[in-house]
Amino acid sequence: MKQVLQNLKTGATEVADIPCPAVKRGHLLIRTTRSLVSVGTERMLVDFGKAGWIEKARQQPDKVRMVLDKIRTDGLAPTLEAVRNKLDQPLPMGYCNIGEVVEVGAGVTGFEVGDRVASNGKHAEVVAVPANLCAKVPEGVADEEAAFTVISAIALQGIRLVQPTLGETVVVTGLGLIGLITVQLLRAHGCRVLGLDFDATKLALAREFGAEVVNLAQGQDPLEAAKSYSRGRGVDAVLITASTKSNEPVHQAALMCRKRGRIVLVGVTGLELSRADFFEKELTFQVSCSYGPGRYDSNYEEKGQDYPFGYVRWTEQRNFEAVLDMLSTRQLDVSRLVTHRFDVDMATAAYDVVGGAEQALGIVLKYPVQDADRALARTVVLPPAAMTTGAAAGAGSLDISFIGSGNYATAVLIPAFKSSGARLHAVASATGVSGLHAARKFGFAKTTTDTAAAIEDAQAAAIVITTRHDSHAALTLQALAAGKHVFVEKPLCLTLDELARIHATARDANRLLMVGFNRRFAPHVVRMKQLLLGVTVPKSFVMTVNAGAIPGEHWTQDPAVGGGRIIGEACHFIDLLRFLADAPITGWDRLDMDSSTGDTVTIQLRFADGSIGTVHYFANGSKAFPKERLEIFAAGRVLQLDNFRKLIGFGWPGFTKLSLWRQDKGQKACAKAFVDAVTQGGASPIPLEQLIEVSRVSIEIAAGGVCS
Repeated sequence: MKQVLQNLKTGATEVADIPCPAVKRGHLLIRTTRSLVSVGTERMLVDFGKAGWIEKARQQPDKVRMVLDKIRTDGLAPTLEAVRNKLDQPLPMGYCNIGEVVEVGAGVTGFEVGDRVASNGKHAEVVAVPANLCAKVPEGVADEEAAFTVISAIALQGIRLVQPTLGETVVVTGLGLIGLITVQLLRAHGCRVLGLDFDATKLALAREFGAEVVNLAQGQDPLEAAKSYSRGRGVDAVLITASTKSNEPVHQAALMCRKRGRIVLVGVTGLELSRADFFEKELTFQVSCSYGPGRYDSNYEEKGQDYPFGYVRWTEQRNFEAVLDMLSTRQLDVSRLVTHRFDVDMATAAYDVVGGAEQALGIVLKYPVQDADRALARTVVLPPAAMTTGAAAGAGSLDISFIGSGNYATAVLIPAFKSSGARLHAVASATGVSGLHAARKFGFAKTTTDTAAAIEDAQAAAIVITTRHDSHAALTLQALAAGKHVFVEKPLCLTLDELARIHATARDANRLLMVGFNRRFAPHVVRMKQLLLGVTVPKSFVMTVNAGAIPGEHWTQDPAVGGGRIIGEACHFIDLLRFLADAPITGWDRLDMDSSTGDTVTIQLRFADGSIGTVHYFANGSKAFPKERLEIFAAGRVLQLDNFRKLIGFGWPGFTKLSLWRQDKGQKACAKAFVDAVTQGGASPIPLEQLIEVSRVSIEIAAGGVCS
């Protein structure tokens, strides 16, 4: 299918051929007929992409601070690679979509195949959208009109925050697409509206919609106009729908308002506020969040948990429905807002308009209705010219497929397996976009959204699983059952029941199963292991992990999805100590700091040879401090490893220091060990029983309590 993508590094727009997305639980699969380009929002993305490195940094100072912290801890080269990898990923454009439902995901009620629905889907022939971000289109509302639903909901949400009453005077600053819709909705509320803009065409439309207007380009004074229009009392409210870096719209709004007036920012402006502007009049100022309550709440959007109607009258979805009702009764007229129409094949021309000097309001993309099989195809084979080969891929190379193509896969694991000499066969992703990017960048033969087909594909001898944690167990079992060798990024699974099934299957499968415990393979750790071979007395390990805070609502913190950070990441360090101790874990204890996320903990381990280990996994430290530090005390000697860049020996005969120019956590060596073991028929680089032991201990520690 065709989808519009943008390169954040260059600002270039393309219409790419990608696999049709898979429909997930709680989602609808929609065949698009029209989508609307949001000129204001999408122009900002285009401008950001076209900006140079310095200008990009100026626009995102918070990201610059993160980069500087990473340079201090990880080094310059890995940081630059991470930044380039992030900017290199294509961005799917658009969020105003209308189409027909072609498949209903599990758990969805109220929608059927064949329904016309408006949604926040992308500019793509087929989109998969959570049901709570969809609304049925009434009869009599044309597809082109319905394409304005989502952007109109943005205007409506700003109005709901203003809480206008019949007869109030409201100023709308900025008469772009959202501003002109805001004018109409305010008039439908019975408000008197004053519109401000520099563009005569937009001002004429606002006047047609019932507003009084002020032409700022002609030097008309908005403050005097507002004073006169409000009969000298000051306006009741101001809605700012402009996009500018200036602070002037907010300052101007404050001067226009009456005492205890309301100001709501829907657009983008500078926010250096003057206390005096707000203090003397006791003004309220609020920033509107997109389409309404539920936005950016994964429980509402992704999991489909609606808010009770009696307590939250207007959610995102209910705002969509309200807009569609207004379109149906002709109280909202968007027909005069369409200035350009393009077939989706010509979307690059549409974005030339977006980023150019030509005046534009509503730019509508039209989609073909024929050739349904092509649009719904879930696999795209890359042409040979777009493919590359692995570093040492040859006739005897291992054909390998990836399930998942997120940030870690594209930044670390796929390059690691490619450098190992494996031949990259297929890459599967849920939406198709990241899979296409990975396929193009690294040379996969094809990309798909059909995970089952990728696993069953006879050409791939091995499967690498890099999806979200809650899918690891099922995919591992599926791949083993298909006769594949399996490399699964940690964790192996989330529950003891899953672990038992994997253990039994792996023992009987006669296939290699490996978890991405890459720190075992880091050059510093390999050296430590060599140094410890001559130590026969028990050892003491202190692993300090400056993990950093992750919000409680992040998927990794969800026990059902990410398993929490002990299972999801601390398992790395449990495995590392298990590897260096070279003895089974016989007991453990856990000490928690009181926190809502439970990710600042001290884990104490006991080993069968008498060794002891402590993992300090802390989420409350500074990013300027190294993320990982390991200290080993044994036989009157000490080894100290700092962030996988410098290893120092204290009192160690024949060893003082091992330093690297750049951080190496062993990912490449880990991937190569797996590939070599499969192709050469050797033993598993990590014994199965150790994988099961570390996974079991991690799950038990996450559950809490003590094991003595």
